[in-house]
Amino acid sequence: MLAACSGHDGSVPGDAEDTRPFSEIGPDEEMRFTGTEPFWGGSVAGESLTYTTPENIDGTTIAVDRFAGRGGVTWSGTLEGQSFDLMITPGHCSDGMSDRSYPFVATLQFGRRQLDGCAWRASHPPADPAQEPADSPV
Repeated sequence: MLAACSGHDGSVPGDAEDTRPFSEIGPDEEMRFTGTEPFWGGSVAGESLTYTTPENIDGTTIAVDRFAGRGGVTWSGTLEGQSFDLMITPGHCSDGMSDRSYPFVATLQFGRRQLDGCAWRASHPPADPAQEPADSPV
């Protein structure tokens, strides 16, 4: 689990002597997440996480514990009798279906299944490139 809060090569970003937990996502800040193939998503804030699928558009809300590691945040709980661990780490992310660019990578370990997706702050949704002016800087 802690490996998910490190860099993709297993290294922890920053100074190796730095032991401070990841602080880029506040404890009560609402985060949203989404993934494709299969489609899944939801939101998390504080000790409450809502998980959605096309079959359950309203979602299921579960209690979660938050852990801020060195390179990201993990929320852990139980859904349908299975372990549910959502890890959000900083990094450029594309959902593969749109031209949107997300600031965080989401990795969900649900029971034995791993799902990959993207995440963003609810207060700062990703920009829709189709709605940006043609002359806007990239």
